[in-house]
Amino acid sequence: MPDQFPAFGSYALGADAEPRSAVDLATRGHQIFPTLNADDLRRVRRFGVPRRWQDGDCVFRACVDSPGMIVVLNGHLVCSRTDALGKRVEVVDYGPGQFSGEVAQLSGRPPLVDGMAVGQLDALVLDAASIRALLMAEADLGERLMRAFILRRVLLIGDHPGGPILIGPPAHAGLFELENFLSRNAYPYTRRDPAQDPEAAQLVREHWHEDADWPLVALPDGFVMRNPSLVELGRCIGTLPRIDRGKVYDVLVVGAGPSGLATAVYAASEGLSVMVLDQRAYGGQAGASARIENFLGFPTGITGRALAGRSYVQAIKFGAEIAIPARATRLLCHERPLRVELEDGTCLRAKSVVLASGARYRRPELPDLERYEGRGVYYWASPVEAGLCRGQPVLLVGGGNSAGQAAVFLSAHASTVHLMVRRAGLEDTMSSYLIERIAATPNITLHTRIGLDALEGDENGLSRVRCHGIEDGREQAFETRHMFLFVGADPNSDWLRECAVALDDKGFVLTGPDAGRDHQARALETSVDGVFAVGDVRAGSTKRVAAAAGEGAAVVAQIHGYLANHTVIPAKAGIHIEAPK
Repeated sequence: MPDQFPAFGSYALGADAEPRSAVDLATRGHQIFPTLNADDLRRVRRFGVPRRWQDGDCVFRACVDSPGMIVVLNGHLVCSRTDALGKRVEVVDYGPGQFSGEVAQLSGRPPLVDGMAVGQLDALVLDAASIRALLMAEADLGERLMRAFILRRVLLIGDHPGGPILIGPPAHAGLFELENFLSRNAYPYTRRDPAQDPEAAQLVREHWHEDADWPLVALPDGFVMRNPSLVELGRCIGTLPRIDRGKVYDVLVVGAGPSGLATAVYAASEGLSVMVLDQRAYGGQAGASARIENFLGFPTGITGRALAGRSYVQAIKFGAEIAIPARATRLLCHERPLRVELEDGTCLRAKSVVLASGARYRRPELPDLERYEGRGVYYWASPVEAGLCRGQPVLLVGGGNSAGQAAVFLSAHASTVHLMVRRAGLEDTMSSYLIERIAATPNITLHTRIGLDALEGDENGLSRVRCHGIEDGREQAFETRHMFLFVGADPNSDWLRECAVALDDKGFVLTGPDAGRDHQARALETSVDGVFAVGDVRAGSTKRVAAAAGEGAAVVAQIHGYLANHTVIPAKAGIHIEAPK
């Protein structure tokens, strides 16, 4: 039986990437564009605000307005999309009983299409908070709405890509970074090569001046950005919303991996105000896993992106705010409320902070490594990378489960996968089911007791990897333009150095008794009151997706205990102090 709620993360591919599973309009059209009956509309009315537009009025604009959900009572709402190339495509015509919106509207983000009234349009307007209230109060109706929202996002990503157009040379590292960011955040986009696409070439003639301008990004509203940072792009497309600096959150979660998203889901569902920050994408390292086959409840396995996509939708459904990319640089724990400072200087305040920042991929000490990152050297294997190495040999370095999952995934795309490890085998570091699958895959070749030496390349990126035998020193070279590094991870805790949060000698965050707390203390609380740690960044944690999600759920009960015994009250001169209850 197919899933009722597909995870749009698993469909997040660009126009030139691997063919994706598409939503079949013929068989699922009634779920994508359902018509509400009179009883449904009666239930919706108590959450919506009546509005009227005249024929030809603009109801909302792509990437500009945040109208929420428009439920049509009379007349028609026609949604269309115009890209930066001037092409206008009608997407859908909503008639009486139908409603606009997709996943973005759950968090108040702008739509990817324009909406125009045809005839006199009478409708109910539900903002993001009202949509979420409806989903909670009306379970059956809410299920149908959520299914439609998710399927519409899948449709936008799949057969009818909208969103920004990425333009640049195929081997450009900046283009790869933007594509990976959009793909991992399930945001629809299209990639165009100006050397092959006349329309993209025209945009280049109009907006490109020098190499530093690559890549160009053409937004749905017609604006063209030159070599934008992830933060600049995130602000334009709404993944990085405006942050209310005066708000004090109940829970501020740093990191949107499995532990951080689990914290957000459980905390928000229990009425706490939650903000989640992540510097790149929701899902963390687990979100880059090609397939997780030993996660409880998924006997056929689930991709990391699908699991992350479901968790993300759950979090925003319950009202959690999520800001991506938002890199935390400092934790100020000597003030109350606690404060987290972002890379751009923004300071967020919260009664409690959950450190779920996970681990960052380890970078081996190789000359010129940075030069080839994004141009042949990769730290995860998603469909974006798979599309780049289709039909070509790849080298994959690492012997853990992440490496095994990536090897199996890439074997369906690459001509040969050379799996290289320093140990004598995989038995000590990889799950047996992956070892068996690797052994049964004819185009995966295991190379043991080999170490990396140097990288070589040309104007197109990486071209050769030089290695040596650990025991005999014999030199060996792999002719490849694609190397994947899965050589472990280090805790992402450097940004905590100014704070009093206790770390172990490897940089992992200590909690509970290990942090010098009383044995009766909350097990996931750090050495600083109100600061908790979960997932891979926590010392002693089990490095498994299910364990991380479990800690994210467990920490919410401990946060409730902390908040029940503490309150944050304003003092003179704007200083805040914490007072025990």
